[in-house]
Amino acid sequence: MLFEIFIRSQHGLAHKHVGSLHAPDAALALANARDVYTRRHEGVSIWVVPSAAITASSPGDKEPLFEPANNKVYRHPGFYHVPPEVKNL
Repeated sequence: MLFEIFIRSQHGLAHKHVGSLHAPDAALALANARDVYTRRHEGVSIWVVPSAAITASSPGDKEPLFEPANNKVYRHPGFYHVPPEVKNL
């Protein structure tokens, strides 16, 4: 079974994808991920996720997936006018 490995570094707040590995179950995947991806004690937390459990978009879906956001200009900071009397925002 293929697992995706995510590590949270000692100075980080978020887990980052570091790679993939094959293992028969999640417990062995966790042990193998510790041995392979944290040899220098750079991690404080490991997530192992079965690759089959991840649903992802493909680069070909970029236009239909992200195009609606371009129509919502109010989400961009340049849409709003800041009055001159506001000194610190």
